[in-house]
Amino acid sequence: MNTLTKLALGLIGKVRPLPTVGDAAARILLPPPARDGGMPLMQAFRHRQSQREFASTPLSEQQLSDLLWAAGGVNRPELGGRTAPSAMNAQEVRIYVALARGLFLYEPQAHGLERVLASDVRSVTGYQDFVDNAALDLIFVADHARMKLIPASQREAFAYAAAGAMAQNVYLFCASAHLAAVVRAWFDRNALSTAMGLGNDEQVLLAQTVGAVPGTSEQPAD
Repeated sequence: MNTLTKLALGLIGKVRPLPTVGDAAARILLPPPARDGGMPLMQAFRHRQSQREFASTPLSEQQLSDLLWAAGGVNRPELGGRTAPSAMNAQEVRIYVALARGLFLYEPQAHGLERVLASDVRSVTGYQDFVDNAALDLIFVADHARMKLIPASQREAFAYAAAGAMAQNVYLFCASAHLAAVVRAWFDRNALSTAMGLGNDEQVLLAQTVGAVPGTSEQPAD
């Protein structure tokens, strides 16, 4: 679906999720993330970029595991610490994963995915045409109910800061793994919140498309 069509549908409130493609379990336990190796940090910074062309090839479960752990996984189990910072350790930003087989919520402690919607919401995550068919779209959502110790006037700013840190983690992982990524804020927030079934205390902050670079491989790499 092209950008103009999405804008027109948005104006009349007709932006809707699509049926899923493929079978999806209600819960997916991911393989352990590969915490060693990868590209040296300064080299990853050199290759970090936004890309807007994606192959439709799904990521492998190992790639998905590594990606989500980098974005906001538990890196200090004894403390419950994460790879991205959070004000007063509120951990208010939750990572949703929009795949062709459904919408899932990443659970950092279990390092798994829980299906929350049996619909393909990728096309609702942005006005750009590439979001429809890329491997996945991450959606960063703030749960303000988790921020009770933070003054209400500061919660949104703190949540955006945390989501930005997560998005940069994704960028650096993608640079290291030779994947394409782009963070986005241009989408119909009302339509996406409705499609995801979010509550009043939940706020969509950012979306980020991730996928293989076109022409690099026909099969997902392990």
